[in-house]
Amino acid sequence: MNLPMPSRVATVFYAGLIALGALTTAPIHAQAPTAQSLALSLQKRYATIRDFRADFTHTVQGSVLRTVRTTERGELKVMKPGRVFMTYGPPQKKSFVADGLTVKTYIQSDRTGTVGPMPQGDDLSVAILFLAGRGDLVKDFLASMPAVQPAGEWQLDLVPNKRQEDFATLTLFVDRQTLAFRGLGTADHLGGSFVFRFTNLRENTGLKDTDFRFTFPRGTHVIETGRGK
Repeated sequence: MNLPMPSRVATVFYAGLIALGALTTAPIHAQAPTAQSLALSLQKRYATIRDFRADFTHTVQGSVLRTVRTTERGELKVMKPGRVFMTYGPPQKKSFVADGLTVKTYIQSDRTGTVGPMPQGDDLSVAILFLAGRGDLVKDFLASMPAVQPAGEWQLDLVPNKRQEDFATLTLFVDRQTLAFRGLGTADHLGGSFVFRFTNLRENTGLKDTDFRFTFPRGTHVIETGRGK
């Protein structure tokens, strides 16, 4: 099925988005921080955010044919703990929804979807631990900053201390002056990458559980995943 990425990988990646991307606009010193001090600042900011909304651009690069790139756009809603609603726009309309208990994907053109439980217990990756407030950027990752930084941004690269099957590294992009979140990237163990860039970010907008309800349209072929494991 032509999903934007495998369902479980999507769950982990978007979980990382919730956990690592929910930043405030509190100022930080203009001079370059250390990787550790920046990670600590972002960890503190995460605790202050309940929800956020944004427009996004999603770029995917395959691990085999590095020149093959696809870019899609859409809208995002996130609420802690574990709520995500991503709607992709044309040319291929599709949705990814996590309501805290289940994860659903839907592709309009194929009228196909998947539904399965959010990973629990030992199935949780380091990224998903942030959803439960049990993760720590400083303790759970080895942080570094490239010598060459993007203009106007700080780039923080994070390698999990414990190997994760779903990703090899997470990368954060934040505004140098305010720490406002600008992007999130992930790389897998084969060299493939996903990069999300955000605009029109709005924080603590008062989202509710009802904003993360999704019902498959009538006639959708729905596949259940992750049951009985």
